[in-house]
Order: sequence, then structure tokens, then C-alpha cells
Amino acid sequence: MNIYQLFVRTFGNKNTAPLFDGDKSQNGCGTFANINDNALESLKALGITHIWLTGVIRHSSMTAYPELGIKSTNPLITKGKAGSPYSIMDYYDIDPDLAVNPQNRMEEFEEALNRIHEKGMKVIMDFIPNHLAREYKSLCKPFDVEEFGEYDNKNVSFAKDNNFYYIPNQEFVIPSQQTTDNSATQQLSNSATQYQEFPAKASGNDVFSPTPSVNDWYDAVKLNYGVDYQNNHTKYFDTIPNTWYKMLNIMQYWCEKGVDGFRVDMAEMVPVEFWRWSINELRENYDAIMIAEIYQPHLYKEYVNAGFDYLYDKVGLYNTLENIYRYGQRADTITNVWNSLQGLGDAMLRFMENHDEVRLASRHFVGDAFKALPAVAMAALMNRGPFMIYNGQESGEDADDSVGFSGDDGRTSIFDYAVMPRHQKWMAGGKFDGSEFTDEQRKLYDFYKKLLNFRLTSDAINKGAFYDLMWVNPWYSNFDPQYVYAFLRYYNNDRLLIVINFNQNESRYCEVKISEDAVVYLRLQLSSHSSQLTATDVFTGEKIEYNLDEVSTRGIAMNLEPCGIKILKL
Repeated sequence: MNIYQLFVRTFGNKNTAPLFDGDKSQNGCGTFANINDNALESLKALGITHIWLTGVIRHSSMTAYPELGIKSTNPLITKGKAGSPYSIMDYYDIDPDLAVNPQNRMEEFEEALNRIHEKGMKVIMDFIPNHLAREYKSLCKPFDVEEFGEYDNKNVSFAKDNNFYYIPNQEFVIPSQQTTDNSATQQLSNSATQYQEFPAKASGNDVFSPTPSVNDWYDAVKLNYGVDYQNNHTKYFDTIPNTWYKMLNIMQYWCEKGVDGFRVDMAEMVPVEFWRWSINELRENYDAIMIAEIYQPHLYKEYVNAGFDYLYDKVGLYNTLENIYRYGQRADTITNVWNSLQGLGDAMLRFMENHDEVRLASRHFVGDAFKALPAVAMAALMNRGPFMIYNGQESGEDADDSVGFSGDDGRTSIFDYAVMPRHQKWMAGGKFDGSEFTDEQRKLYDFYKKLLNFRLTSDAINKGAFYDLMWVNPWYSNFDPQYVYAFLRYYNNDRLLIVINFNQNESRYCEVKISEDAVVYLRLQLSSHSSQLTATDVFTGEKIEYNLDEVSTRGIAMNLEPCGIKILKL
């Protein structure tokens, strides 16, 4: 499975001269129509099997559509002109920004779904179960669905069937209205707009106070799944809490539209009991793919057992690879990642970019899209689980400079009406053929295309086992575990030796030993007429002959260029 995270607002934005903190009329905005046949054919050829449509549910925004009854949200609790796609205003609605005709936004969304399905790809969308926008008000919910909080008892901090948590008899105080020296909150104070909320609700990141800080999720309120956090996290699940039914109904609604699964935002902040119940209920009628954003490894097994197909591997492989690049961590520490997962490696979604992480080509991270490729290859080839890229990654997007609410942090803003200049070279006015690529961009794109398609066609990657070779290649041999990592992937007669050099400036000569038990696992056997092992470079097609006796003693000799990647078919 190869996933392409497609942030609709920026993916199709063709504006080449956006303004700092510009509004939609000034900076433009991508739409579902931009996800045209050209784009989808190119994505399929790139090796993509699943598209994660990001930011499609209507959320907080300073852009109003009065003809649709949609007001702009209060700027004091809205992050950026375009707003956070994770501050949901209506779980049953589509963001009108993303439609050519906002009145027909749902139809345009469904047409995009159909186009993707017609190309043989599946669609994943965000499901945000932990929190919603402070000004949430559904305009599109089915007639028989209750509004969130409609029947809450607001005089108590917690009740099992309340949808929200309250701070009784206290008014919510926006960070900009609090006395502070924080420069970010001072910027918010420039607006004279007022916002009133009484009694105050708990904020999205489990802040049970009427005065969240500017660093809290002050724009969102926490949903109540029957857990009394302020009283020893006591759970009240003897009968199904009201919020459970509401959230299951939302997932069923989108599955009925044709969505194939969900990337669940901050799944770990919602009790696992809800997931066990809701995923089981959902799959009675829909074969939904479920991906959990989760950062606590001790919860991994619980959430997989609850029904999630895949979990974010952020704190494991991503952080390890980041540390290798940024802080000089040793390459051989990658071994700790697969050891720590205790057999859950295939359930991990691997990536090196998403909307939360710094762009690889950014000066805040690697600073060079090509030097980042060893990490990309490692994440793509280590296990049988899915691999994801973020739109623009394959074009070397670097998210340089600040564009508005989002600072100069190396991330493509999800809060502003932003553009991706390097991605636009691939978009080429809607042709999506890379005809405006520089030579370097085309070389980068071709690497991703080879890598992603190789993942689809290789049995060793899709079905095969993983064997770590670091234990048999110590530092005192002709091998450098400080910078070089070697492993095997194998399935029947499809056998791969993968060796990666993380040193960005120096080549490495290696003699990679394959242990005797690995030879047995690989089923490498001498025929009666040959003692030779043929190694074919998957990317170049070059063939090298090795003597099998030498392989077990001296090892497979090779030269790795700086940031070199060898994938040898044995």
C-alpha cells in the first residue's frame, strides 16, 4: 500500500504570487476539480494505491459564505485565514473553499471520489474524534441526528452522556484576553472581536481550565466519551455513552458516500473501548481501512487489537531517522526500532513527511531532497506495512519562509491560503506531467516513481520477512555501522539485500556479511555446476557475480556513494 497525502487546499492552488497572510481571494485555493484525470493518472503511474484527502470536512475559517448560511469564525479562536482543518465546524459538511461552486460542494467531493475509484485507487479521509471547533454548528446533519451538546447538563463538569466537559460557573477566557508576555498572544490581542462562552468547555488537548494557553488547542473543545478525567480517569461504559453513537454515525455517513477508510486524528486521546466497539460496528457493513495517529508505543498492541489496521510510526522509525540526520545518531540504532515493536512492524504506517512534520528539503531539516533519500528508502523498504508520501515531497517542496499564521518552520502551512511552488512545476497548469520540472526535480521524481512501483511489484517487500544484518557486521569489520545499515527482505526466491549509507558527505566501502542462518532462510543453495551468487542492482540493472564461499566469509563487497542506496536482488 502506497498512500499519497493530498491536502486539497494547496494541491491544486496555481497562484504564483501569494501575499503574506492573504485571504482566499488574494491567494487562491485548490479545489476537488484540480484532482483531475491527469493528476490521478500521474499519481497511479507514480505507484500510489490510496489517496488521503486531507482537510475536506468543513472547519473553522475566516472565509464566509453568507449565501450558504456559513459565517466566518471568530478570529480570536481561528488559526490563520484559512483555519485549522482539525477544528471541525460540521462533521457532515464539506469545506466550501474546495468547490468550484460552493453550493455543490458535496457533489464535487463525490465526483472526486468517483474519479479516484475509476482509476483503481482508494480514498482515505480524516476523522477527528477527539475534539471539534468551539463554534461548532452543523448545517448539514441528517434530520434525525442531535446536535453536539444539545442535551448536555452544563451545571456539572462531567456527566456520562454529556458530549462536552464543562468548567461550571466560569467563563472561557481566550489566550489573547489573558495577561501574558507571550508575543504570539499579543498578536491575537490586536483584534477587538469578542468571544463569549459560558460555562467554559475543556480545550481539545485535555486542558480542563477556563484559561488555556496560546500553546494549547484553545480553538477546539474536548469531546466526552464517558471518561471522568478529573476523577482518576474513571470510565462509565456500563451503557454506551451518547458521544459513541454520534461518532459512529459520522463514520458510517462517510463510508456510505464511498470513502474507503479513515486516518484517525489523535486516536490515542479517545478510549480504546470506543474503538473496539465502533470499528466492530462499522465493519458489519463497511470494509473500512483504519489508521490511527498514535504516539504512545505502550498502547500500540491495544489499538491494533481494537481493530486498527495501521498505526503511525512517528516515535519509532521517523524519530530515529530524524535523529540520524540532525543529531548524528548511529545508523545501527535502527535495529532498536524493529526490536521494540515486538512483531507489530507490519502494522506501522511509515513516512518521512506529512502535514505535521518538517519538509525534508527544508533548511530546518535535511535541506536537500536528495540527501534525504536514504531515510525515505529505509522507511519504504523495512516492512510490509504501508508507506506514505506528502504532496510536494516528490517534487522537493521545501516550504521556505513564513506565509502568515504559520511561521517559518519548514512546514507547508495548513492554516493559511498557501501554495507549493515546486509542486506547481509538476502540476504544470493542470497537466500534472512535470513538464515544468527542473532537471533536478525530474531526477528526484523518477527516484520516487521507481521506489514506489518497486514496493508494489516486489514479493520480498509486500510479503517477505525482514532480517537485520547489523549483528554480523560489527564496526571492526569492513563495515561502518555509524553510517551504514544493512538488512535482508526475502520471500521464496525473491531475495533482496538492502544497504544504505546515511553519510551525506563521504562514500563507504563495505563488505556485507550474510550469516549462515540467513543463507538458510534465503534458500541460497549451490547448484551442482555453480558456486556463484548473482546480485542484480534493482535500480540500475547492473549484475555482479560473487563466490558463495567468499560471501559467507568476506562478505558482499560494494562501494556506496554519499547517501548511497543499494537494493540488490540475489
